[in-house]
Amino acid sequence: MKANDGVKGEGRYRIEALAKGLAVLRLFDETVTGLKLRDISERTGIPMPTAFRVVATLEGEGFLERTDDGTIRPGVAVLTLGSAALRGSSLVQVAERPLRRLAESTGETVNLGVLLGDQVLYLVRLRNSDLVTANVQVGSTLPAAYTSMGKLLLAYLSVDERHEALRTHDFTAAVGPNAARSLAEVDAAADAIRAEGFAIQDQEVAIGLRSVSVPVFGRGERPVAAINIAVAANRHDAADLRGTLLDALRATAQDISLRLAAG
Repeated sequence: MKANDGVKGEGRYRIEALAKGLAVLRLFDETVTGLKLRDISERTGIPMPTAFRVVATLEGEGFLERTDDGTIRPGVAVLTLGSAALRGSSLVQVAERPLRRLAESTGETVNLGVLLGDQVLYLVRLRNSDLVTANVQVGSTLPAAYTSMGKLLLAYLSVDERHEALRTHDFTAAVGPNAARSLAEVDAAADAIRAEGFAIQDQEVAIGLRSVSVPVFGRGERPVAAINIAVAANRHDAADLRGTLLDALRATAQDISLRLAAG
């Protein structure tokens, strides 16, 4: 085999078969949990015969599984890898104890998330039993334009970076009543969020949910993550989020940031 076999572009050491397998795995997310083989071929651009072999290989190794009707979905091996990645994350390890203390002291739901394109990926979630978003868990994603953590992390991007991150975002999707309905609205809020150092979500993700978020820094000038406190709207109005809850959140973020910088 020649040294550049399987090379694409400048990827000198790229293994094309492996890249195809990863492309298939990336098709599955919060909204896409099962696909037919033809769907996989069409979405990846991989010819059907090759897609069949890729899927069969991943299925044999436990990364995919096939239901009786032929639907292909992620297998247990993918879940194991994802769980190990989250547990092994230095950010999660550093943040978990301070976040647990925050959840216990406030009695509210506490989250840690990072920006992933136009989504916020939840890495830590310590949930209060009365919160309305029971379906959100570690590994879940929510639209960044509507969440307090997402709005905050988007605010720390340049305008061009923010526009690129939200390039394919659908502002017509059904969300909470106060959600931004255009990129211009997100931009308009960004300067104030960055200046104040926190972002509030007031029934933008869903009716009945409010949250406040602050940044977590490592050794750089940009946040590496965000943390928030999420509350039920029938127990806290937006003003409550600017008081003692915000103070406690900021203290926790500072604790985590110092630990990350020292690590």
